Amino acid sequence: MDKKPYYVNVGSREISEHPYGNTASFAIRANKEEIRLLRAKMDAMQDADNVSFFRAHVPFIPYHKDSGTATYDTEMGEAFQMIHDLGGEEAKADLASMGILKDTEMQSHINISQEDDTDQK
Repeated sequence: MDKKPYYVNVGSREISEHPYGNTASFAIRANKEEIRLLRAKMDAMQDADNVSFFRAHVPFIPYHKDSGTATYDTEMGEAFQMIHDLGGEEAKADLASMGILKDTEMQSHINISQEDDTDQK
């Protein structure tokens, strides 16, 4: 499948084919399946956010034992990892400067991407 440019804002959970307003946070190149997967991650973030919102109104469940918060963090990390993998040098540099991803996660995905590239040759 051909990859096209997309613009992503994780905070507002927006993905667009055209840069406008909030969507220009990260520029990536992805095919439709990769965009579906990224959209699924962002939808899971929204669902986990809703669970955490309702948990916040139950005083006897501490926030650090909230599965919604853990799910949100996991999905957000995976969304940023996808942006890193699909993004250009600017997106990678922005993510590195933010310190969002662990070096081991980025390196493991870089190695996987390089292996995929050699498999296709």
